Amino acid sequence: MNRFLLVVLVSLVLSFVSFRELDEKPLLGFSAGAADAQYALEAIFDSHLNANNLDAWMKRMTSNPQHVGSPQGKANAEFVRDLFESWGYEASIETYHVLFPTPKLRRLELIEPVKYRARLQEPPLKEDLSSQNTADALPPFNAYSADGDVTAELVYVNQGIPDDYEVLAEKGISVEGKIVIARYGGSWRGIKPKVAYEHGAIGCILYSDPRDDGYFRGDVYPDGPFKNEHGVQRGSVLDMPLYPGDPLTESYAAVEDAGRGTISESPTIMKIPVLPISYADAEPLLAAIGGEVAPADWRGALPMTYHIGPGPAKVRLQLEFNWDLTPAYNVIARMEGRDEPDRWVMRGNHRDAWVFGAHDPTSGHVAMMEEARAIGELAKTGWRPKRTILFGSWDAEEPGLLGSTEWVEHHGKELEKKLIAYINTDSNGRGFLGIGGSHILERFINQVADDVTDPQTGVSVLKRRIARDHVRQVESGTTLQPAGMDYPISPLGSGSDYTPFLQHLGIASLNLGFGGENSGGSYHSLYDTYEHYSQFGDPGFEYGIALAQTAGRATLRLANAEVIPFRFTNLADRLDEYVEEIKQLVDKMRNDTEVRNKLIDEDAFKVAADPKQHYNPPVKEEPVPFIDLSPIENAIAFLRTHAARHDANLDQGINDQADTGYINFIIDGSEGRLTSFTGLPGRRWFRHMIYAPGYYTGYGVKTLPAVREAVEQRNWSSVEKDAVDRTAVIDTEVDRVAGGIAMVATGLSAITDETWGHD
Repeated sequence: MNRFLLVVLVSLVLSFVSFRELDEKPLLGFSAGAADAQYALEAIFDSHLNANNLDAWMKRMTSNPQHVGSPQGKANAEFVRDLFESWGYEASIETYHVLFPTPKLRRLELIEPVKYRARLQEPPLKEDLSSQNTADALPPFNAYSADGDVTAELVYVNQGIPDDYEVLAEKGISVEGKIVIARYGGSWRGIKPKVAYEHGAIGCILYSDPRDDGYFRGDVYPDGPFKNEHGVQRGSVLDMPLYPGDPLTESYAAVEDAGRGTISESPTIMKIPVLPISYADAEPLLAAIGGEVAPADWRGALPMTYHIGPGPAKVRLQLEFNWDLTPAYNVIARMEGRDEPDRWVMRGNHRDAWVFGAHDPTSGHVAMMEEARAIGELAKTGWRPKRTILFGSWDAEEPGLLGSTEWVEHHGKELEKKLIAYINTDSNGRGFLGIGGSHILERFINQVADDVTDPQTGVSVLKRRIARDHVRQVESGTTLQPAGMDYPISPLGSGSDYTPFLQHLGIASLNLGFGGENSGGSYHSLYDTYEHYSQFGDPGFEYGIALAQTAGRATLRLANAEVIPFRFTNLADRLDEYVEEIKQLVDKMRNDTEVRNKLIDEDAFKVAADPKQHYNPPVKEEPVPFIDLSPIENAIAFLRTHAARHDANLDQGINDQADTGYINFIIDGSEGRLTSFTGLPGRRWFRHMIYAPGYYTGYGVKTLPAVREAVEQRNWSSVEKDAVDRTAVIDTEVDRVAGGIAMVATGLSAITDETWGHD
């Protein structure tokens, strides 16, 4: 080790020990001596972090629109690569050729009962210099909408999620052959046209209601952070719950000479035209809709009475796109490990945006860049991580996680062998730490977050988050989490670049970011600019530094730990919770179905309905069978037994007698044992059996997804109505999940107390 670094480490260790609590738990995965050296290393790492760098990089990278395929996008890739090289990394650009449609024609007209042509543009603001630099900007559109020229009556469908169509069915309102208008919220945007198409709609219009992120919430931009009347949320409507990434190359990389499917046959490209609009453009359309008044919880904040329709409003929607292959430039940087160069830890954030993208994604990206620079400063002294550290600056995330997915599909075999964990960030702002990820990393990230100081309050970012949650629980009357337990991190669905790592390969993953006090309506709009972010997002970039400290510590600890810090009791605890949720769901569905069917038999719905309103009484549903989840429960019990011994040994700390190589060999890849080679039912790309994005929620997670969604969709057995076993489908998925959990437990059973060097 470099002599200067050794002197600094020793002095920092001595000062650090003086204020560390004597009863503090050992640093997970480290011996006592290695832990002290790690804490000292992190103190040096912190000393190199500089908020001015984040500010300067954001200003430069967001100076022009940086969507995939833009000149700024390529320039930023080269800029980031060159910086990584200057910091001492091996860095390169890996290019993929992905389908990225861009607008050729966008037209929306109200043709009855009055005339109105939608503006479909966001005007630049004199108060926001960035918003005036629009020469390379793409207009508001939904990527992977179908081409189309459709004319039909308009129907307001609230948020356009399945529950809303149940309300429409009860009212006898059909969207067959109609164009629907839905407001953002309730699900990921791509679910809305998907469900509309399933119900026979021929077009879909999306808009942001001021109740959700406009003047109802506060002052609008530029006077305040919220969406003004012309702001539009762009975004992809690629059917990512089927599979993310390039729609023409499912499960293999979109390299230049790859074989490709056809656009017409791609299952993830939307089948109807879809267009996002502002609430200024939505208002005359909604005002022209007649018919029944919308239910109270469907009403937004526009100055009108919201009606459902259909008609008399009739609209014409015309969309045409350039369906081009576009280069996506991923920047990959590598710092080789000293002792285990073939064991990797990866840190990633996407770089592309819909327009300027200051908040999404540059706020997270510049924090990652500063982490990388600070680690590079450590390396200049002669230090090297124990394991190899990779950084990924992803392109083409916004259209559908294209850059990261193609890279993972390209390098999947090697990643399955070498990659221990992936740490993702995306947007970042002022407020509270949000943590999602694999539950085997729960105790680990709790320790990390407890060692980072919140810049506004001086307590740890973990304690501040827990305090916020406890206050909310008291205010809502819910049960407080017992003291002394780890803070439960959220399971991950989809929506950012952890998806291919966790959901496809089964790599233990984390997703980190601050927020909650950075309100606003700039998301995916022209106004997500440096000016907006520096005023309303994270003034002074204090939370950018906090994110760099948090993700940087996580990266360094995973790279340096003597034993990979996976803890399995946390996984068993969460699995128990997920099984109990499904049991309660089944019991509630059974009771509700029995009561509902009885009321139908008694004509109660018909009698209770307003005779002056059209009403379709519900139809009876098949009784809910009893589901046997005991195979999963038994597997969890098996896991808990062996997890308890493993975790107790891990919690004691590492000693010289521990066979760390063998322990790491066994536990590395544990997350991958929770994947299914055949994938989830109906969507083979998603292989993780514990976490997945919901088929009808998009970003939102479904835990134990194959079982839970079979229950929610009442898919009890095979399609044959005379099937003898009414729970055949669910039983198969239950057994598959139980087998994966048992495989993790079996691996842990091979690690004895003697392996740990404990008597």
